[in-house]
Amino acid sequence: MTIGTGRVRLLAFVVFTAVALTGSIAYVADAYADRTAATRNTADTAADLTTIAAEPHVVFRNTAAGPDEGHVALTPLRAPGGARAITPASCDRVYATRVRAVCLAARSTAVSRTYQVHLLTPAWTAERELDSFPGLSSRTRMARDSARVATTAFIYGDSYNSPGRFSTRTTISDVAGGGRAALEDFEFRVGGRVNRRADRNFWGVTFAPDGDTFYATGASEGRTWLVRGSVSARTLTALHPDVECPSLSPDGTRVAYKRHGDLPDGQWRLAVLDLATGHETLLAETRSVDDQAEWLDDDRVLYGLRTGKVGAQRSDVWVADADGGGSPEVFIENAWSPAVVR
Repeated sequence: MTIGTGRVRLLAFVVFTAVALTGSIAYVADAYADRTAATRNTADTAADLTTIAAEPHVVFRNTAAGPDEGHVALTPLRAPGGARAITPASCDRVYATRVRAVCLAARSTAVSRTYQVHLLTPAWTAERELDSFPGLSSRTRMARDSARVATTAFIYGDSYNSPGRFSTRTTISDVAGGGRAALEDFEFRVGGRVNRRADRNFWGVTFAPDGDTFYATGASEGRTWLVRGSVSARTLTALHPDVECPSLSPDGTRVAYKRHGDLPDGQWRLAVLDLATGHETLLAETRSVDDQAEWLDDDRVLYGLRTGKVGAQRSDVWVADADGGGSPEVFIENAWSPAVVR
């Protein structure tokens, strides 16, 4: 029997509508289940927050897609790949000690974007604002005694820059409200001579245990150095060339950092410098890493790494041996800005 053209079209339309409706119902059901699971998981992890915070753990920015994306999360050091506890704090960058945490968070309007530096309470709510600045958030670190916080931002419009370029502004703030120091105001010595050039830039602070001594990146005339600084003396001294975003090891003997070397612009290789001998060790991670590393312990280094195509990138926290051996491994999936708290 031959079916007329009109009836064929009608039948096709009915079949298409039925399939589409079935798919829509399934999609709605799945979405509802996902939302229910997300709500249930958030409640479960929130109940575990106090438990995880009481033991050695990692604080980081959660980058997993969903309602908790961008929130600060915690996971225990003994099981970093396991369930994570989600906090109420939403940050672009985070760093924490056993006592406090600092959060860099963007506040955007129709015409501008401002980054605020917040101290967070033990309940992961904003205690008070330490600073705010235009530009782009970059790095933040807290001294081990929680008394000082360092923040770096990229700022547009400095007179010595070409149009469209930016410079850095790094400040060290006293948590107790004792003031704020800009590293650009410190005396900067390179090779025994004071550098007063307008193109001086400093970023990526890492504190020594005494809370006064710190290390950072110093830059001028197209070069970078590892610099040692003193908050009380207001001095910065260049120690070693080609160092960016240093991170001091727990035992205070080495610095992990990214070095440019002869790589193309915008690419870096992770390395570790022995402060006593000046010996430099390249880590087994050969991909370009644009992050300030964090020491997991005296033998291993954590760092954030973005992978995938532009527009579909993901970020994970990786771990590599500090002696240059082994192979890099994912430490925490869908994570960024790690801080080890013991």
